[in-house]
Amino acid sequence: MSKNSKAEIRKLRKSGRFAYVGSVDEKGFPQIKCMFAIKDEDVQVHYFSTNTSSRRVKQFRENPKASVYYCNKMFVKGALFTGTMEIMEDNKTKALFWNKNDKKYYPLGVTDPDYCILKFTAESVRYFHGGLNTTFSVDEL
Repeated sequence: MSKNSKAEIRKLRKSGRFAYVGSVDEKGFPQIKCMFAIKDEDVQVHYFSTNTSSRRVKQFRENPKASVYYCNKMFVKGALFTGTMEIMEDNKTKALFWNKNDKKYYPLGVTDPDYCILKFTAESVRYFHGGLNTTFSVDEL
């Protein structure tokens, strides 16, 4: 993998305000949802906030396998991360990611039981650009 490709993947991840998050439903079918990418720890760990009562959380409780896709439509570039999703419901974690604008979604604030954080940990990445696909482990980034 070239240094340029690695830099492009990091750029897609850092500049992506939104990500397409994939889960698996109870019948084994893939489900995709566009979500706010709230913060990244590094290129391997990604965070999202959502409702604890959501269908997505239910699916991740039953099957933690997940994917996260970031893209630049203008330049036809994309990075598909594959890994697992963890549901974080403790107040300490929720407070780390709390945004004052979240109050409109979670009226009880950071301790709202319907507010949780999804922590995605990637195992591999598939990068697409210029008609080429390259798959590698996140350790290579």
